[in-house]
Amino acid sequence: MTDKAALGQIVPKSPDCPEGLFLKDGIEGLLSLPHHSVDMLLTDPPYGTTRNFWDVPLPLPELWEAVEEVFSRTPNGCGHRQVAMCLRAELGVRVADKTVLKVMREIGLRCGIRRRRGHRAYSSYMGRVGETFENLLGRDFSASRPWEKLATDVTEFVQPWGKAYLAPVLDLCGNRVVSWSISLSPNMEQQEEMLAGLWEAMPEGATPLLHSDMGWQYQHSGYVGQLRSHGVRQSMSRKGNCLDNACVEGFFGHLKDEFYRGREWATFEGFMRDLEAYRSEEHT
Repeated sequence: MTDKAALGQIVPKSPDCPEGLFLKDGIEGLLSLPHHSVDMLLTDPPYGTTRNFWDVPLPLPELWEAVEEVFSRTPNGCGHRQVAMCLRAELGVRVADKTVLKVMREIGLRCGIRRRRGHRAYSSYMGRVGETFENLLGRDFSASRPWEKLATDVTEFVQPWGKAYLAPVLDLCGNRVVSWSISLSPNMEQQEEMLAGLWEAMPEGATPLLHSDMGWQYQHSGYVGQLRSHGVRQSMSRKGNCLDNACVEGFFGHLKDEFYRGREWATFEGFMRDLEAYRSEEHT
């Protein structure tokens, strides 16, 4: 009798079996190996029927430096899946996500986690204070060409000297930032600066859809009027439904994980300079 776990397993390479053997035929495949007893193949490493992942020796040490280099590209590091993806894409390394996770744990690399806030999150919703619009985007965050669908929102950063606010516009064809404004206050001046950058970047003849939540800024007559005059169709999330604008929420989550969490800046100017540098690095 044989352990059923052996069926479908791979016998590693050895001097007597240079190519290894896929045990699709079960015990018959084991018996066909020269100079190996069935007992040894089923019980003696590295020929055991099952092996715990964490008991397997670490992969090539020369990968450790590459893992550290990819991890250090952002201030708060990045997760093992992103590191593995970069290794495969840039170095052509055949490595599994869990193998990279094991290396990161062994050398003490850990991505900054999303911690529970110690304060109330910023919300721009103040009820119906102006003109509102239907949810034309309908959670369809895919775009077949640039300047077809855009999305915007405002997020807050808390620092010892106060709070900073970021208002970006994302092009959903590639999730590229086409305009943004950093301010000490989430006021209409910030929105006007953001829109000025948007009109400068938008190609002539483009008539995109611009989605937002129902924040007071996006209901303001000045904001609505500028969009109308530039041929931009306006779309809004339903009240209290952040998933309708999940594309921007996801962008904020990644930005804060990679750039913001666990860090403090002495001044607003220093924070703004580093955030602009982060944006430049992400788009090069």
